[in-house]
Amino acid sequence: MAWKVKEFNALTTTEIYGIMRLRSEVFVLEQECVYLDADGYDDQCLHLWKEVHGAVVAYTRILPAGVYYPEASIGRVVVAQSARGGDLGKELMRRSEEILYNTGDHGPVKLMAQSYLLKWYGSQGYIAEGDEFLEDGIPHTTMVKSTL
Repeated sequence: MAWKVKEFNALTTTEIYGIMRLRSEVFVLEQECVYLDADGYDDQCLHLWKEVHGAVVAYTRILPAGVYYPEASIGRVVVAQSARGGDLGKELMRRSEEILYNTGDHGPVKLMAQSYLLKWYGSQGYIAEGDEFLEDGIPHTTMVKSTL
């Protein structure tokens, strides 16, 4: 199935539901992390996702520079458990970076990585910055990719 990218105001209710369902399935249920997912940033982001048979299986939200960090950011990076094990996550990140590049942002890009994924993000050019910290009870590390 094709990748989709939309601004928040262009999302249909069905698309929002699919995105929020995947985010809740992984971040709240699978990772057992109770947190406020609707954090007030979604309406300022581009949303990138892939559907298979009508279900959202991969998703990121792309934050322009100045929204969360002074740099552009990629967040809520998530792949459905049923779709893991291949290169879908790396394709998701590559497409997110392409969207930033095509909107005129050529880097740097900052993200808040769950610490167990440092090597995975590192394989895509991200470098850890600063000390590990807890975000909603889960160890995270800030990472930066200097240019796209």
